[in-house]
Amino acid sequence: MPYEQLVQQGRIKPYKARPEEILKLLQVAARDLAAAERNLPDDHDWAYTIAYNAVLQAARALVLAHGYRPRGGEQHATVVQFVEETLGKKYSSQIVLFDQMRRKRHRVIYEMAGLVSKQEAEQGVKFAKKFVEEIRLLISKQASLKL
Repeated sequence: MPYEQLVQQGRIKPYKARPEEILKLLQVAARDLAAAERNLPDDHDWAYTIAYNAVLQAARALVLAHGYRPRGGEQHATVVQFVEETLGKKYSSQIVLFDQMRRKRHRVIYEMAGLVSKQEAEQGVKFAKKFVEEIRLLISKQASLKL
């Protein structure tokens, strides 16, 4: 059974998402990408954080499209693990970056301001745009959704 370890650990549970739920998450990702770009000139921390959220929402849409829902604590880490298992080695560098963004976002939100450089914010937004589009295409093929 795919995702058996995540299910056994109680980190995900089977869930039959309505297509609208998946679409709404992808819409949030698109909204966040636009907001991240708008914030790039003024606030690198926030642009990076919003870009991360775009990636997270697209990844959550992927989880739903595969018939599961994250649950319990550490849902962001669960989503990263799920995406890693789903996409495999072909996407390993993107998964590493997704997880790095997750960790840095946590520090920006809870520990310190001014942590993200302009270059890092720009790279984060660029990565998010590409990754969200790739996830959107994968979901549209897998779930036969009109996106």
